[in-house]
Amino acid sequence: MASVVEVRFEHYRPPNNIGVQDNAPRLSWRIQDRLGGYKQSGCEIELHEVISSSQQRLLSTVKLTTSSSTLVPWPIDQPLRSRQRISVRVRTWEAGQEATPTPWSEPSVLETGLLDRSDWVCDRLTAPWASESTGPQPEQLYRKEFSLVDDSAVDHARLYITAQGLYEAEINGQRIGDHFLAPGWTTYDRRLQYQTYDVTGNLLAGANCLGVRIAEGWFCGRIGFEGGHRNIWGPHVALLAQLEITYADGRVQTVRTDSSWLVAEGPIRLAEIYDGEKYDATLEIDGWSSSAAAAGDSYRRGVSGWKSVLVMPPLSASVELTSGFGEPVRPVDVIKPIETILTPSGKTVVDFGQNLVGYVRLRNIPGPRGHKITLSHAEVLEDGELCTRPLRICKAVDEYTLHGGRGSEGERYQPRFTFHGFRYAQIEGWLADDIDLLSSVEAVVCHTDMNSAGSFSCSELLLNKLYDNVRWGMRGNFLSVPTDCPQRDERLGWTGDLALFVPTAVLIYDCVGMLRNWLVDVEHDQRVLGGVPPMVSPNATLPDPVWCRRIPCAIWHDVTILAPWALYQETGDARILAQHYGSMRMWIDTLPRNKTGATHLWDTNVFQLGDWLDPAAPPDQPWKSATDAKMVANMFLVQSLDLMVRISTLLQKPAEEVDGFAADASAARAQFHQEYVTPNGRLISDSQTAYALAICLDILLDPQQRVRAGARLAELVRKNNFRIGTGFAGTPFVCEALFETGHAQVAFAMLLERGCPSWLYPVTAGATTMWERWDSLLPNGRINSGEMTSFNHYAFGSVAKFLHERVAGLRRVAPGWTACVVAPPVSGAFTSAAAEHVTPRGTISCAWQTHALSEESGVEAMEVTLSVPRDTTVEVVLPTGTSTKTHSVGPGDWFFQTTFTADYEWPVPALKSKS
Repeated sequence: MASVVEVRFEHYRPPNNIGVQDNAPRLSWRIQDRLGGYKQSGCEIELHEVISSSQQRLLSTVKLTTSSSTLVPWPIDQPLRSRQRISVRVRTWEAGQEATPTPWSEPSVLETGLLDRSDWVCDRLTAPWASESTGPQPEQLYRKEFSLVDDSAVDHARLYITAQGLYEAEINGQRIGDHFLAPGWTTYDRRLQYQTYDVTGNLLAGANCLGVRIAEGWFCGRIGFEGGHRNIWGPHVALLAQLEITYADGRVQTVRTDSSWLVAEGPIRLAEIYDGEKYDATLEIDGWSSSAAAAGDSYRRGVSGWKSVLVMPPLSASVELTSGFGEPVRPVDVIKPIETILTPSGKTVVDFGQNLVGYVRLRNIPGPRGHKITLSHAEVLEDGELCTRPLRICKAVDEYTLHGGRGSEGERYQPRFTFHGFRYAQIEGWLADDIDLLSSVEAVVCHTDMNSAGSFSCSELLLNKLYDNVRWGMRGNFLSVPTDCPQRDERLGWTGDLALFVPTAVLIYDCVGMLRNWLVDVEHDQRVLGGVPPMVSPNATLPDPVWCRRIPCAIWHDVTILAPWALYQETGDARILAQHYGSMRMWIDTLPRNKTGATHLWDTNVFQLGDWLDPAAPPDQPWKSATDAKMVANMFLVQSLDLMVRISTLLQKPAEEVDGFAADASAARAQFHQEYVTPNGRLISDSQTAYALAICLDILLDPQQRVRAGARLAELVRKNNFRIGTGFAGTPFVCEALFETGHAQVAFAMLLERGCPSWLYPVTAGATTMWERWDSLLPNGRINSGEMTSFNHYAFGSVAKFLHERVAGLRRVAPGWTACVVAPPVSGAFTSAAAEHVTPRGTISCAWQTHALSEESGVEAMEVTLSVPRDTTVEVVLPTGTSTKTHSVGPGDWFFQTTFTADYEWPVPALKSKS
């Protein structure tokens, strides 16, 4: 019998459905059906308001005639109020079976946050000394004592809290929540995110204390490359918080930030995103977040350090207080070290065996009071020593000064307000030989708490490792915003990197909420810059006059169109397109075109980054690609215009608007041909990137030109011994372009190449994440001399999409995965592959394997297994004999067997260039 499970609100997932900002959230659910043939024709939705822990009130029971189970509109006219708790159950039926519906689902609960600005009654606080220093400042500790009105009758309590800076909250000495680097990074001049915590279980009878640590973080700490800037969004930190305690009889007691709070400097003397954290345990104030009665003498001895807070003017009305759409950053994994290394200079380095993002945690720290332990972080070693040159102006050093007198177990330390990208940690000051360092140290992995959305494996083990590296690279760089790298003096939300990677990202992790949240900031920064999207968002380059000139750049700025489109394709949620349509239009309307001549193409006076980090470019000039940068820009312009036609049509915009985009796209494509394409289909840049983009972005007008472009691309790849000749722009497309034009074997040979530059070269060199450069580590073992040499940079990991779609053969062909294709490749490159993906309707998976039946005749057998969720159709394309046969299947588990004649050429020979 079928059953309804996993009732969800919008794109939220537990435990992130408390304090949400939606007042009419759409509903989705999944149907479990063992036989796979269940077809929903209607549903019943029951909504209760949760009044208290023991009381609910029925709001409505609504019956709908619908086959949809995803993003069903909010079923009642009444929008939700602030702080409202709603419990929802769903049951469904098939056509003609309304009298015998499924059982009710388990109830799902959503709680709204503070939806109106008037709900915020707290003051904005800072320390009275905050404005006295222009350099980095120690953390600030805030405390407020309070007593419950009625110790025995608390029904529930919520803490609403945010900071201009970073915060951690405690009640009665206990940490609240598990968020890392809260409230997250946003365009602070437009949006400040807040969090909602259920703190019912943290309250005590009698006296209580709410304590909050505040550090500078992104808000006013140093951010940006080339030294960065301080105080970009404000001169110092500030705190806003209100604790609302609701009693069983409906009374509400509010503890809010106001002039009665106290503040002191804390033991964290430095908390910088780039430079790390310095913690002096000798300056700890024991019991600082407990009531004076509970803390006793330990607190009273430190009472002289507490000062009255400074109440600041209210937060500007132009700054939105919002819970946002994205999941929080959390500690999500712990990695144990694999070995300690004694370097040639006598330093002790711990190797975690994995390049990761987070921090090092120490326990059993030996030493007397005042002794210092220093942790230095880096991704690689060079000449056996920690290599910090790629960090540029970034110290990445944490320092712990021992308290002393903690007993036989030693002391513990982990940073709170910084993060590092590293595989190796150099530890200085570890005193005790009898305390094993390896058992006392571990790495804590942190990133936005995304659910895994897909997997891939195949018969080639190095490709499996490559895919694992892509996943680790994405994890490390999806930290509050999609950053370009997590280790050096940058870690910025570069728009171009994400624009190219997002179609791959959504296959690997459920990052829809995070990217929707980030795109809100992108649009704000775009408006500040007069319609030109930012190069990075949040725009940490604003104080720099060079970056303030509104520099337009293709790909980077096309993120306003490419990212929402990819999110729509993944989810089928057209509301995402509608929410960002204004941003798309603003960019197309602002994009500088030529004043004469090819007036539908990019202004030729505008500098373009083009195929950034082409492997042939000099280490210190990564923009000097083999492919004409302005041609690349115009290819992406044509793609963006094509998408605007599709998006405006989908959103049912006025006919003149749709027709205007269509005419612009047609004219731009025609002018592109006049400028860059010969009648026979050759491009002025005879490069891998040029042909890959022309094919995949559907630039070419004549089908025969497309055939010739594919043949020329295959020829260039073979002449280059299957090695990569593409940078940021071409890499996501080069294998797909070969595959689409009938050169799958060349694509697979390129994919499996191990020489430098290639995807597998870093794997053979020991990489555990994707690199920024194809040769970040040179074949001679030296680190690339280029200034930009990151060993954790997800952009080139875009090839993982090709692994899913062409090696495993699982490809989405309709938005939201309602229609898919499974087409295992016929190739000698692989004997098996598998992939799965969590779609809005459930998990789809496929696996295939082949084996030779007769080596003499070349006949092979193939077996394919497939699992399809409901409301999904799949075209299964299988080789049969010397041709193919297509099977159309629906929900359920499927098994296919076939035989075919292996008429492919493998291995594919390279072409020798003629002198």
